[in-house]
Amino acid sequence: MTSLAEPVSPSPREYRSRAPEFYGFVAWTSTSFLFVVYVLWALLPDEYIIWLGVEWYPNREWSLLLPAWSMVVVLLTYFTYMALTIYGTPAFDDNSAVTDSRTQFPLKRISDRDYSYDQKTLFSSYAPYAPVQGNTIPHLDLYDVPIELVNRVLYTQDASIKQVDPGVPWSTT
Repeated sequence: MTSLAEPVSPSPREYRSRAPEFYGFVAWTSTSFLFVVYVLWALLPDEYIIWLGVEWYPNREWSLLLPAWSMVVVLLTYFTYMALTIYGTPAFDDNSAVTDSRTQFPLKRISDRDYSYDQKTLFSSYAPYAPVQGNTIPHLDLYDVPIELVNRVLYTQDASIKQVDPGVPWSTT
């Protein structure tokens, strides 16, 4: 048993390999070396390169073509990902743009036979899920707010729709 005056000994650290550090260092040094070789090949005259002992090397036009083609590939990659994202996005008038397969609505019905939502009752059912003090949320089931309710509260001029219990801290009145 430890007393409050004694600090608790730290738990032992688990062993982690330092291999990623070495791989990173090798990658950094080899990349730097290859960049220096590329710059020397692109800028030095033929006589100096032959004097260094290199008898065959690619044509100098590749010193411009490789960076240019690389930039085109990068730009095409960005364009392709952007086009695929836009292609996979549902239309604005599609219901799947605001809901998904995990959407959970509270089951508050007008009557036993009518499965449509009473907007005022539905809005009042969300009041208990509002933050009580600060950022604390009561431990209750969480539900999604239907987009119809959000639009009605935000964009309607009818004050009766917006009124909720005045004791609720997030009430819009």
